[in-house]
Amino acid sequence: MNRTVVHTDKAPKAIGPYSQAIRTETMIYTAGQTGLDPATGELVAGGVEAQTRQVLVNLKNVIEAAGSSIGNVVKTTVFLTDMSDFPKMNAIYAEFFGENPPARSTVAVAGLPKGGVVEIEAVVLIG
Repeated sequence: MNRTVVHTDKAPKAIGPYSQAIRTETMIYTAGQTGLDPATGELVAGGVEAQTRQVLVNLKNVIEAAGSSIGNVVKTTVFLTDMSDFPKMNAIYAEFFGENPPARSTVAVAGLPKGGVVEIEAVVLIG
C-alpha cells in the first residue's frame, strides 16, 4: 500500500515531527488543525468562532491538497479547551458540513498548541 505525505502552504506548517496529512490509496488521515493563520503562524483573533472557522479552512485546504474534498470527510475529532464553547463551535462546524455531516467525537482537553481553543482532525475518503 502506498503512503504519501501531504503538504500545502495553504495550511500552517507542522510545529512538530508530524505531517499535515497522510494519503493512502483509499483514505486521507489529517493531523489536527488549529486556528493558526498559515501566513503568520499565529492564532487568529476572535475566540472560538474565529478559530473554528480558521481550523476548518485549514482542514479543507489540507484535504484538497491531498486530492479530495471536505464533502468526503467520514469522521472528525474535535478537541475543545472549554466545553462551554461547544455551541459556538458547533454552529461554525455546521456551516462547513451541511445536511450530511461526518461522524464526530468531541472531547475536552487541558490545552492546545500555542494557546488555541479548538483543534479538529479528520479521516477522509479519496474521491
